[in-house]
Amino acid sequence: MRLVTYTPNDTSEAPARLGAQLGDRVVDLAALARAAGTDLPGDLLSVVQAGAPALDAARALLQGEIPAGAVHDLADVTLLAPLRPGKIIGVGLNYVEHVAESHRTLDTDRELPDRPVLFSKPATAVTGPGQPILHNAHLTKQLDWECELAVVIGTTASRVAEEDAMDHVFGYSIVNDISARDQRRSGQWFFSKGQDSYAPFGPAVVTADEIPDPQNLDLSLRVNGDTKQDSNTRHMLFRIQRLIADISSGVTLEPGDVIATGSPSGVGAGHVPPQFLQPGDLVEATIERIGTLANPVVDAR
Repeated sequence: MRLVTYTPNDTSEAPARLGAQLGDRVVDLAALARAAGTDLPGDLLSVVQAGAPALDAARALLQGEIPAGAVHDLADVTLLAPLRPGKIIGVGLNYVEHVAESHRTLDTDRELPDRPVLFSKPATAVTGPGQPILHNAHLTKQLDWECELAVVIGTTASRVAEEDAMDHVFGYSIVNDISARDQRRSGQWFFSKGQDSYAPFGPAVVTADEIPDPQNLDLSLRVNGDTKQDSNTRHMLFRIQRLIADISSGVTLEPGDVIATGSPSGVGAGHVPPQFLQPGDLVEATIERIGTLANPVVDAR
């Protein structure tokens, strides 16, 4: 299933709703459940936490008759961030070409890391599709992009073996790992990665059964229509199984946590000369079978 969080455009101050996207339509899952005389969790995080029974119930409802009152045209809704993660764990230097690029432009090690390089973003950094990326020139003049496959954890994972790791995945989405490069160089990792709006997330969470091979997905990023990144998840240095095993060796992963699995080459700092985001830019991160996450950049001074 392709699960979204949305509000109808024709209802002012409407609460966020859980939907299933079917092509160019969005089905209100709570309304569908009410029409069938049953219940479903009302938000995506609760669905993730409820696990397989909630997913099975939603799938069964979508196989039956869908009343017209439970359906919206996609053009008539506003998509939000699918959920608010408890933790966002980022992975640095996880594509071989990006390691070389980062060594050249960001003073990182030349050698490939022998285990995943991890950092975190706060949940307050999350913003949804179409929402602004905040460019505060008082805090950065080197605002950069990174298109990344997001892994949404479905069940608690602690000290998980690699061979069991994929059993803990609920689904996949997109994170644009926005970074203030000059804050990183000055030692401010948290401000480099964690400012408000620095984790655009969405437009949907696609359940794991719909993406049987997450290690073979094309991903790309455009700024104002110009392609800046173009790669495939098969080029990850550490595959998803290894990431889950490594992280869970010391940090418990909980339902709704998100792993941002790293960026391929083509970040702004890697261009010659460097290219950075400016107010008025439009950033579009695309991953095969998931969709496109588009966000404008706005002046936040």
